Amino acid sequence: MANRRSTVAHAAPRALPSRFLTPDDLVDMFGLPSVETVYQWRRKRTGPRGFRVGRHLRFDPDDVRAWVESQIKGAAA
Repeated sequence: MANRRSTVAHAAPRALPSRFLTPDDLVDMFGLPSVETVYQWRRKRTGPRGFRVGRHLRFDPDDVRAWVESQIKGAAA
């Protein structure tokens, strides 16, 4: 089990796409149960920063990366 943990801990992070991400992209990336989870994060202001393009919600990959890093740091504290 210790070997598995060290392998996972040292695995290279997957690169995020260079385009703006959709809520469906976040569902796929994080294995979320539904898009509604992403919208709940937005309402509660607990998820990555998003913005509207017309009626469509989009996320900057850099903002998603920063949010993930803050979640990791918060979990380590």
